[in-house]
Amino acid sequence: MSKRITVMLDDEIVKKLHELQAKQIKETSKSVSFSGVLNETVRANLKK
Repeated sequence: MSKRITVMLDDEIVKKLHELQAKQIKETSKSVSFSGVLNETVRANLKK
């Protein structure tokens, strides 16, 4: 289940997330949302 929240991200973080999103778009023919990239990144770093 997803929940809509508002967060403030530094410009540097947004830039890096957009770069990850662009990379994923180039590597696949599927749609890649910014929210999906953010969720994957947070999830991966919480497991560390």
